[in-house]
Amino acid sequence: MTNPLGVHALVWVGGTTPTDVATAVRQTKAAGYDLLELSLHDAVNLDVAAARAALEEADIAIACSRGLAFDADVSSDDLAVVERGEKLLHDSLQITHDLGGTHFTGALYSALGKYAAPLSSQGRANVVQVLKGLAAEAAERGMTLGLEICNRYETNVINTAADALRLADDIGADNVTIHLDTYHMNIEEDSLDGPVRLVGERLGYVHIGENHRGYLGQGHIDFDAFFAALAEVGYTGPITFESFSSAVVSPTLSNDLAVWRNLWDDGMDLATHARGFMATQLAAHGA
Repeated sequence: MTNPLGVHALVWVGGTTPTDVATAVRQTKAAGYDLLELSLHDAVNLDVAAARAALEEADIAIACSRGLAFDADVSSDDLAVVERGEKLLHDSLQITHDLGGTHFTGALYSALGKYAAPLSSQGRANVVQVLKGLAAEAAERGMTLGLEICNRYETNVINTAADALRLADDIGADNVTIHLDTYHMNIEEDSLDGPVRLVGERLGYVHIGENHRGYLGQGHIDFDAFFAALAEVGYTGPITFESFSSAVVSPTLSNDLAVWRNLWDDGMDLATHARGFMATQLAAHGA
C-alpha cells in the first residue's frame, strides 16, 4: 500500500491535553496506523512540543483539521468576525507546522453548523481573500490546505466536489487541495465514484466514514466504487478513518456534529476493524 492510513484522534480521546495526545498517539501506533489526525478545536490545551516529541518517538505522522465558530467565521459579512476566523486559521497553520505536519485541512472556510440562509456574495469573497493569504503562508512552509466538503447541515459554503473545485479555482493556489469525505458525499453527491474522478489529481486528503459514522461495512456506503475510483485516479495521499460516538465526548464538537448516541464504545476494536477494512479495499483495487 502506498497510501498512509490515518485515524482521527476523536476515536480515542475528546480533547488535546498532554494526557489525551499521549493516549491518542499510543493507541494509533498500537492499532497499526501511519498517521494521526488531530482536530484543533481544543488547541488551547495542546502542548505542541510534547505532542511532537510523542509523535516522533512513535514514528506517527500528523495531519491537523478544524472548522470555525459562528463568532469567528471567515464566510461572515461582518469583517470583525472574519478577522477572528482568519487569526484562528493562521494560528492553526502554525500549530500544524510546529507539530511537524504538512496537511492542514477541514472546514477552513466557515463555521461548523446549520446556516439560516445561503452564503452571500460578500461572504464568499471574504472566504476567497482569507484563504488566498493562508495558502500563501502555507506554501512558504511547504504545506497544503485541504477544502473538506461538508454537508448542508454543517456549512453553506461548499457541499459538493464541484462547489469545492470552483472555490479552489477562485483561490488560485496550487497547494489548495480537495478533501473528500465519504460520510458527507453520501448525503450530497450523486455517487461515490464520480466526485473522485471529477477532482482527479487535485485530491489531497480523504476521510473514510460510514453513513452512520460507526463500523465500516455496517452501513450502506458503496466503498467498492469509492476505492476503485481512488485507484483509477492514482491517489496516493492519506486515507483517514473518521468516526464519532458519545462514548468519546468533545465538549464542542459533539454538539457541532450532532453526536447524540453511542455508535461504539471500544475505540481500539473500531479502529483495528477500520484499518483492516481499508487495507482490504486498497488491496482489492490494486492501490
